[in-house]
Amino acid sequence: MFFRTKLPSVSARDAHGMISDGAQLVDVREKMEWDYGHAPSAKHIPLNTIPANLHKIDKTKPVIVVCRGGSRSASAAAFLSEQGFNVHNLEGGMVSWARHGLDVVAGNGRPGTVA
Repeated sequence: MFFRTKLPSVSARDAHGMISDGAQLVDVREKMEWDYGHAPSAKHIPLNTIPANLHKIDKTKPVIVVCRGGSRSASAAAFLSEQGFNVHNLEGGMVSWARHGLDVVAGNGRPGTVA
């Protein structure tokens, strides 16, 4: 395992504000987790598909990466940083997002949960 410089992280509340100001939220969880519940504005790009889907992320806007608890998103954030993206890891992941009362929707558009 590589030891990297600690990347910037952001709280759920601050991430919500950044998204309102134009930042992108990239959810790197697996499809089943996504289907249970995700942030309404998130782009779903599972961790193992990030390298093949860089074209789906706008390099001119800040990127916030999220997973369930923050570990997978930290790996994705490190990779995206190496590719030149302005990236932040969402502290505590979707668990923190939901705990702060921020919207979570399911794959069918109804209220969701964090699996």
